[in-house]
This record gives sequence, C-alpha cells and structure tokens, in this order.
Amino acid sequence: MDMFSEFGAARGQAKWSLRAQFQLTGAQRDEAKWGLIFLSPWLIGFTLFYLAPMIVSFLFSLYDFTLSAPEEARFVGLENWARMLSRDPNTWETLFVTFKFALISLPIGMVSAFLLAVLLNSQHLLGRNVLRTLFYAPTMVPLIAAILIWSRVLNPHTGWLNQMIALTGIDAVGMDGLRWLDDPNLIYLAYTFIGLWGIGNAILINLASLQGVPTELYEAASIDGAGWLRQLWSVTIPMVTPVIFYNLILSVVGLLQFFIVPWVLNLGSGYPEGTTNFYMIYFYKQAFTFQNMGYGATLAWFMFIIGLIITIFLFWSGRFWVYYAGESK
Repeated sequence: MDMFSEFGAARGQAKWSLRAQFQLTGAQRDEAKWGLIFLSPWLIGFTLFYLAPMIVSFLFSLYDFTLSAPEEARFVGLENWARMLSRDPNTWETLFVTFKFALISLPIGMVSAFLLAVLLNSQHLLGRNVLRTLFYAPTMVPLIAAILIWSRVLNPHTGWLNQMIALTGIDAVGMDGLRWLDDPNLIYLAYTFIGLWGIGNAILINLASLQGVPTELYEAASIDGAGWLRQLWSVTIPMVTPVIFYNLILSVVGLLQFFIVPWVLNLGSGYPEGTTNFYMIYFYKQAFTFQNMGYGATLAWFMFIIGLIITIFLFWSGRFWVYYAGESK
C-alpha cells in the first residue's frame, strides 16, 4: 500500500505541476484576451473568405454539380477524383505544360532578379536611385496593359525586339523571322520575357536583403584575399538565402497558378499547338466555361495538393541550404 500511495502522490504532484505550468496569471490572461481581440478581424476574414470556401469547394468535388442547374446536384463521392486521375488525359497534359514552362521560367526569373539586385546595390554604379526606380516602375503598370504592350513588342513584323535583333545581321523580321508568340519553340521564352517585366518586387526584396549583409564580412573576406566573385559566392549568397527561399516559394506558387498571360493573348486556346494549354486554363474552362463546378473544384483541390507537396519539400530542403543568422547546427 505504501508503494501505491507514493505512486498516487507522485502522479497527483505531476498533474498539479503540469496544470500550474499552463495556468496563466491575470496579466497574461489580459494580454491573451487583447491579442485575440486584435487578431479577430484576421481570424474572421480567414474563416469567411478562405477556410469556409475551401471546405465548400471540397464538398463540391464530391458532387456532380453545374452552375446552370444547381437544383440537380447529385452526390457522386470520389467519382470526380477517379475521372481526373485515371480517365482524363487533359489533367496530366496540362500539368506537363505547366511544369515545363516553370522549369524554364523559374531559374531565369530568380537569377535575373538576384543579379539585377546585386548590380543596383553596387557602390560603383552611377545613377543607382534612378535605375532602381526604373526597374521597379513596370510593376505599377496593370498586368493586362503590360501583356498587350508585350504582344506588340514581340510582333514579328513591327516589334522592336525583332528590329533590334535584325541589327546584328540575323533575319528576325517578317514571316520567316522570329515569331515569338506563334512558334512552339519560342513561346515559353516569350512568356518568360513578359514575366520579367514584373520582377521589380523580387529585385526590391533582394536589394533589401543585400543591404542587410554585415560589411565586416566583406572586409574579412577581402583581407583573406577573396575577390568579388568569391565574396559573392561565399558571403553574399549564404547570407541572403532566406530571401532567396522566400522568392522561390512565391515564384513556384505563382507559376503553378499561371493563367492571365495565355488567357489574354489567345483566350486559353492552347495556341500554338497546345503549348499554352496550362493547368489553370483547363480548370477555368471546366469550372466557368462549361460550368462543371464539381469537376472544377476537384481540379482546384488537386493543384492545391500538388502545391502543398512542393512547398513541404522546399521547406524540408531548406534545412540544407538556407542559413539563418544566429542559428546553431
């Protein structure tokens, strides 16, 4: 009995200490209350405009539901998912197009934004402030207007890009020249050019991170005989990897949702030769053109799952290449 009594007393003491550990004082309760009050607008907005629509859209994916006849909605369980994964070749074809474009556009966009930020951060660059403004200014132009501008810039007959290339002796103008928006071999580069028009935000974020690198690190590297390239590789890039990682996440999510450019230029027709039939184009047609909201919700959730898996993988890989100042390894 003594042994059981001691065990019971120890258990009770452990419970009491655990309860005391999580028990808040009066000041802490007031602080938590005011914290919830100030967070409540965001929590309410998140619930109403994000969480609730996500739940409803998942329920839609379990129904044969069309916007034109909502009263005829019929529960089909996982039929939409089975159709999408096994009987609809368009799902995988559009995913292939999306990932192919992402593999081309992502490295070009990331490297361009970083190198331009390095250039604009240089102490030897004349007119830095003016150039920073000029590189950021295109982000202020509405996206639709920018796309229409670029459709003229890339025109094979009158576009100034082909006119400039022709100055080098290359036959770039005319029907036999570089048809950026008509050639399946050039269309992804053309879309990448349009995307580069809006990298001002990424440049600005990279520039801010570059200015936060301690100057004493460069001084120490210079004393050790490191040149500019060595300092860039061994000092600058490791110190700004958190910002590179942040831009990478945003870029991946944006490319998975790539929609506006092909829709404005060719109304999602897939021209030329199906190379612009992106996943989000297919989703939009199913959900809003054909009004098949049940199947459209299934496509949306599938892309959400793909994006979530990629994001989790990137966060896992970040442990091996993202450096945070002050962390211990």
